Formats: sequence, C-alpha cells, structure tokens
Amino acid sequence: MKIGIIGTPQSGKSTIFQLLTNVELTSGNKANMGMARVPDQRIDRLTAMYNPKKTTYATIEFVDIAGLVKGQLKKSSEFLNAVRDVDAIVQVIRAFHNDLVPTIDGKIAPLSDLDAIQSELILTDWSLLESRMEKLERERVKNPEATKELAVLGKCRDVLDNELPLRSLELSEEEDKLIRGYDFFTRKPLILVVNVDEDQFRTRDYPQKAELTQWACERNIPLVVVSGQVEMEINQLDTEDRELFMSELGIEQTGIARLAQAVYGDLGLISYFTVGEDEVRAWTIRQGTNARQGAGKIHSDIERGFIRAEVVGYDVLMEHGSMAKLKEKGLFRLEGKDYIIKDGDITNFRFNV
Repeated sequence: MKIGIIGTPQSGKSTIFQLLTNVELTSGNKANMGMARVPDQRIDRLTAMYNPKKTTYATIEFVDIAGLVKGQLKKSSEFLNAVRDVDAIVQVIRAFHNDLVPTIDGKIAPLSDLDAIQSELILTDWSLLESRMEKLERERVKNPEATKELAVLGKCRDVLDNELPLRSLELSEEEDKLIRGYDFFTRKPLILVVNVDEDQFRTRDYPQKAELTQWACERNIPLVVVSGQVEMEINQLDTEDRELFMSELGIEQTGIARLAQAVYGDLGLISYFTVGEDEVRAWTIRQGTNARQGAGKIHSDIERGFIRAEVVGYDVLMEHGSMAKLKEKGLFRLEGKDYIIKDGDITNFRFNV
C-alpha cells in the first residue's frame, strides 16, 4: 500500500510526512518516500507480556508529493503521475496562522484549498473518461464488451457531471472490474488532514470548521485534525515530559498516531499477530483474508503446506492473562484454510512442506 500526501504549498504536508516516517526531506520537487509505523496498543501490551527480542508494528508507505498551486494541475504532469501511482490520498489542508510561513495568496481558506485540488482531480477524471468513451463508441460494433464498459462509464460521467468524486459511486464487483484499469484519481480512497496551530488545537476550533466537517460527512470521508506544530514539540520530548504535555492538552494519542490508524482502517486493512520470545509482530492483511492466504504473508511455504491455524482472540488472551491458562481451559481454536482472519487474532500456523 502506497499513500500519497498532497496539498497546496505551505500547508505543512511535508512536516506531516516527516513526523509519520522520520525521513529527512530532500530538496527540490521530487517526491519523498518513507515507511510509517501504525501505533497499536495491543502490540505494546503483547510486548510487555512476552518481552521479545524484537517487536514489529504494522507499517504503511507514504509519499510526500510536491505541493500544487491552485489552477496549475493541468501543467503539472509530475504531480499527476505521482498521484496516479498511489493507492490512496491524504490531503493536508492548512488552517494554521503563521506569519513566518505565508501562503501564496496571503489567505487562510481551508475549504477553498480543499475544493481547488479536488475539483481539478474531478476535471482530470472527466477528461480521461470522455476520451475513453469516444474510443469505445467507435469500437462497439466490433467489440461486444464495449457496450458493457460504456454503460459503467456512463454512470461515472453522471457522477462527475454533478462535481462529485467517483468514490461516491456504488458499483457491483463486475462493474468495478471493468473500470479498475483506468485508475481514476477520484476513485482512490481519500483522508483529509486539517493542519492547525497550537491555539486552534487547544480550543478545538479553526477557520471553516463547520463547512469542512459537513463536506467530509456528506462524502463519508475521514477527517483528522492534526497540529504539525504541536506534534513536533511532542516528538522532541522524553517519555515522561511527553505524557505530561499530552495530559495538559487533554489527548491520549498524538494526531500522527490517529492519522496512521485512520489511513489503515479506511483502506480496509487489519492486523493479526504472531507472538513469542523471539518476536511480537503485527501482520497486515485485507479484511476478508482467509487463514491460508494470511499464512502466505509470513512465507509462501507456510501457505503451500498449510494444515491448520491455532487461533485465539487478543481480548481472550488479555482476559485470561497467559497462553498457559488458555491451553488449560482449551480456548485455542483450530481453524481450517477457509477461516476468515479477524482483526486482533493471535495465530500460529501448522504446516508441512
């Protein structure tokens, strides 16, 4: 999974990227890439229980894409190519005031910044769709499949004509398969990040909050409020001071942690765990993955030689306190290859190669 971070210049998107990945930014307009850890208190508790030599969290790859000036999307093939290459989009929207970091037009207008980029992505999809429909119209006599594809693209055009993104269109699995190869920009999952200053963060208020919230709710899009300024301060503190500062702010999790979790969940990703003295590890899979496929995340040999999966839920382990007690009470389940792995399953695979 590759997640692209986009936004207008001076929105703070590169700061958000750096806080997520701890990657030093390179100069120029080239995209920066890095892996972000997905915080998970379950992994923390399992690590405390097993005291392993190694702990491995789930990760997501982020790409910091060069800032886009309003109205210049058509001229920015580099931006379009970078966005086309990602599986989902995080748009950072500036709400913070900082005289040392001026905006290009001198205004703080979160809704305008959001709409400017999203409207241009809709226009780009519309242009691609029109070109494809014209080609299919010429081919439909010789190509019977063209009629099916045109019908789906017609639905897409109706949505785009109403200035709505294609992710708002519900399609059947067969219909989705017909247009999947186009990689439409507005079909990609979107997460919004409002970047606020410390005062705004403390008051839980920022410019155009009601309008942004309504925009996100109407489109069923996650919206996460983050203060890059506050996050940088938290990042520089030791553990004790960090906990004290967060307590003063009235938060249990950093905004960066909430963002990573929001991205993970919105993409339909879940974690199952393997535990032991050597390693406690989260394995990332899509919802609906069966046991045999999940075993393949660890190694293809385990998938090929799959026999059974020993499974216990994380909550069950925490309730009883140890694996020994679970074994005494016979609470381990043996599941076959078609078992659908659930988020938080602690799993040991039996296999024979």
